[in-house]
Order: sequence, then C-alpha cells, then structure tokens
Amino acid sequence: MFGMEPMSHNASGGQSPGGGDALGAGVAAAAPEQIFRGFLRARRLKFTVERSAILRGVQRFGRPFEAEELLLELREGALRISKATVYRTLKHLRDAGLLAQVPPPPYGGGKQAHYDFVNLADAHDHLVDLETGKMIPFSSELVVKLREEIARKMGFVAVAHRFQIIARRE
Repeated sequence: MFGMEPMSHNASGGQSPGGGDALGAGVAAAAPEQIFRGFLRARRLKFTVERSAILRGVQRFGRPFEAEELLLELREGALRISKATVYRTLKHLRDAGLLAQVPPPPYGGGKQAHYDFVNLADAHDHLVDLETGKMIPFSSELVVKLREEIARKMGFVAVAHRFQIIARRE
C-alpha cells in the first residue's frame, strides 16, 4: 500500500504510527514545553501558568480542534483564562511550529479555524473524507521520502511536514 500505515491511538490519547520513524534517522525532537519556552524567551515573553495550561490542553486533543473548544475545556478547570489569552497563545504555538492551522472539515466543520498539535516525535498526515468530513490520520514513508528529496533539492534539511489528502470513496 505504498508504505502507508493507518494510525492507532496510544494510551496517552495521542496517535502513533503502525511502525517506523516518521522523522527519519537522527532527528531528535525536543519536548514541546522546551520548544515553547525557548520560543517565548527569544521574544522576551513569559511562560505563564495560563500558557502552560493551554499547551497541555492542545496536546490532549489528539485531533484537529477549534479555539472555542479549547477555551471551553480550559474553563472547566480551576484557571480562568480569557479568550484573548487563548487566541494569542494559539498564535504563539503556531509560530513556534507546535500547532498547525488546518482547513475545517468540508462538511459540517463551520467556518472557524481548526488547529492540530504538531508533535515532531509523532508525525502523521490526514486524509479527509469529503462525504463525512472525518479526518483519518495516517503515516507514509513515501511522503517522508518525498519531503526529504524536495527539501534536499532546494538546499534544506526537512525536519517535519503537514500533508492532507481530501478524497471521496470510490
């Protein structure tokens, strides 16, 4: 099947490929908190309790989500986090490479932006079912090899990617 493997959910709620290293040999991913702290420090911003809670909330989703969904989940906890703080932090997480803004599902997905946590140690792509809007995660060594070849030809070293196929059943 061209090196593609469907994703399975692991005990922590995240997803892991059926096998293989999606990042390629020799690429070690830093912990998301370390990446985010470094990103904020470089911009002279603080890693606050609220930003920490938002990062943890984003990591728990395990699927694309809307900012409002995250806000509702966070407000169920003890912290009172403003909508503005959530949106600003989502932008910082996106700029830090820890969050991808993905298109909403074609049907029933609304017009709000959708986000997906980017875990470099657990890279995966999505196939979107046009009829249901369901996002089906998968892993493909073919996609990884293609991204590495394209980056190399352009003078870069690929460390991650985002890839989404929109399809309908035959």
